[in-house]
Order: sequence, then structure tokens, then C-alpha cells
Amino acid sequence: MKEATEQETAYHRFNELVNMSPAEIERWLSTEESNKVGQDSGDGESIGRKSARRIIEIKKTKKADLQEADYEHMHKVISYISRHMAQQPTHDLETSNWLYSLKNWGHDPLKK
Repeated sequence: MKEATEQETAYHRFNELVNMSPAEIERWLSTEESNKVGQDSGDGESIGRKSARRIIEIKKTKKADLQEADYEHMHKVISYISRHMAQQPTHDLETSNWLYSLKNWGHDPLKK
């Protein structure tokens, strides 16, 4: 039963960290700022932007319908956001690549 507990933990942590709705993420992906950050995945689009599309799919999926691969992506998102949050710059947050990159992963640290 360990797996179910790990999935439950991942599900709650993912939804805690991904504080942008699918619509907010979609709007963000249409911005210049979203396009200007991230490591290229090899086809001209960043890994973070591809992750954002996957996050949108996960957020729109009923919990009971989530698959193992969805939980694996949740773990990747949790890890990325947690690591990246520790690298917060000391100034110019609103225009930082740090912010833009986090938003590509569904987390807006400036959101109230």
C-alpha cells in the first residue's frame, strides 16, 4: 500500500505547488516571457513549456483517472519547483528569468 500513499502525497504536494490554473498557464504560455526562458528540449521548445502542457493535462484529469506516468511527472514538477524556489533572486523578481521559468512549470511565486 506504500505506492498509494506516495501517490497521495505527490498529488497533494503537486496541487499545492502548481498554483496556476490550466487557463492561467495557457495564457502564460502565449507570452514572449514564457518563450524566452528554459533549456531547449531539442525541437525549439523548452523543457518547461512542454512540462506546462503536461501539467495542464494533469490538472484537467480526474484524480481517479491519473496514471503512473502522471504521478512521475508530478514528482518531476515538485522537484523542479522546490529546487528553483531555493534560487530566488534578491531583486527584480517581476522581470526575472527565475519567475518566468517557475511560471512555465505552473508556479507563480508572486500569486497571492
